[in-house]
Formats: sequence, C-alpha cells, structure tokens
Amino acid sequence: MSDILTRDLVPVDRASESADTPPGRRRVGVRAVLRRAGLALSVLVLLLAVGFAVSPSLFAGGDPLTGVPADKLQPPSAAHWFGTDNIGRDVFTRVVHGSGLSLTATLLAVAIALVAGSLLGLLAGAVGGVVDAVLMRVVDVLLSIPTLLLSLALVTALGFGTVNVAIAVGVTLVANFARVMRSEVLRVRRSLYVEAAYASGVRWFDVFRRHILRNSYGPVIALAAVEFGMAVLAVSSLSFLGFGAVPPTPEWGSLISEGRNFLATAWWMTTLPGLVIVAVVLSAHRVGHALDREGRR
Repeated sequence: MSDILTRDLVPVDRASESADTPPGRRRVGVRAVLRRAGLALSVLVLLLAVGFAVSPSLFAGGDPLTGVPADKLQPPSAAHWFGTDNIGRDVFTRVVHGSGLSLTATLLAVAIALVAGSLLGLLAGAVGGVVDAVLMRVVDVLLSIPTLLLSLALVTALGFGTVNVAIAVGVTLVANFARVMRSEVLRVRRSLYVEAAYASGVRWFDVFRRHILRNSYGPVIALAAVEFGMAVLAVSSLSFLGFGAVPPTPEWGSLISEGRNFLATAWWMTTLPGLVIVAVVLSAHRVGHALDREGRR
C-alpha cells in the first residue's frame, strides 16, 4: 500500500512522457501508412492492367502483330520500353494488347470457380448429412490433384483456345471456394441470432436468405481476389505450354514462351512480361488479404 501511495505521489514529467510516447505511435503510424501505400500501389497496378485490357490502344498505339525487321532484338529504350523481339515487334505493345485475352480468361476462370464453388459450399453447409459428406469427398478429390496437372488434363480433353483454358482453370479452383463457403455457412448457422430466428418461427428459407447467405459471402469475395492472382499464373502457364490463343496473337504466357530461346541475347523478351505477371499476381494477393482483414473486423 505504501508503494502505491508513494508511486501516486511521485510527480510525472509530462514533457518526457510525451517525448517518449510519440515514437512508438509514429512507428505504428509509419507501418499503417506503408500498408496503405502498398495497398494503394496494388490497386493502381490492377487498375492499370484492367486499363490495358479495356483500351490497349490508349497505352500502346502500335501494331502488336507487325514488326520492323531492322529493329529486331533491340534492348529496352525510350523508343521501345520493353525492347523488341526477334522479328522487330515492340514487346511492350504486345504485353499491353495481350492483357485483354489473359485477363478475360482469368476473370472467366474465377467467375466459374466462384459460382460453382459457392453453390456447392452452400448446398453442403445448408443441407448437411449425406449431401455434405458426398460433396466434400468430391472436393477432397479435386484438392488432391495438383492444379496444373488437372488443368492440363481438362484442357487436353476440351481442346486448345482461351475459353477452354479459362474453363479448365476455373474447374481446378472450384474446390477452394466450396470449402470456404461451406465453412462460413456452418459458422453462421451456429450463431445465436440464427438460432433465435429459428426459435421465433421464421421459415428456413428466410433465415437462409437474410442471415446465412448475407453473412457468408464476405470471405468468399476476398478469396476471389486472391485466387485471381493464382488464376493469372495458371492461365499464363497453359498459354506458355501452347494451349492458349493461336500465334501470333499475344498472351502473357505465350510472350514468355516466345522469348525463352533468346534468354542469352534478349533477356527482356521473357523477363519484362514475366515481371508484369508477377506485379499483377502480387497486387491481387495484397488486395485479397486487405479485403479478408476488413471482412473479419
């Protein structure tokens, strides 16, 4: 007790206290600013990629299919930001014009996975019992097969083309969405307000629509942003292997494939398109994690 009284009687140096407190707060503030800056940069990269896909001529007015033989294998410069390829085509122009097919296939793949996976997860979590057990075993089988191997098998069965690549990638991502949606539905079903709604006599369909479905889709939307980056990698991988659009139509994966034979003399043909893919993938992951944190608050 005497120690407490003595401690309370000791004068506090407010100046020193205020001098000591702000650095910690400043460190927290700096981290918050850096996080916001990273998120803003990620959003900017994604918007730029979407701009490439929607209006490529606005960012690169040249012809992506026609080259100038005299300018072949030119390194990056002010005239050619990403250099030129082996027949004189501007690599940056081909990257910009290839964004349309690559991102369209990615969006289609994510949409297929989002819709199909969400429906499976909703059905499994809401009905339960035998339906849940059967659907989850199917999901486990999909998860046990490597994504690229399953994509290759599907696109081989469907045939070449950007749409078939998107369908194949979308099917491989269905299991992830199904598991997340099912877990969210089960979590919400056990909530007190849902049990109270059932106890008050509200119909099952109304409870499902107003409470379960409304409070379950947040993490699934965040997962869609994360899986967008994975879909970009998968679509580019299949395009690299030659399952995408027919050459000389540019796609991100096919651009890297075209430059792999010139790594020793023209590194920019593969490195710079690859860095564009990396930037989009990392930005999608950053935005997805930010959405997930906001959804869990």
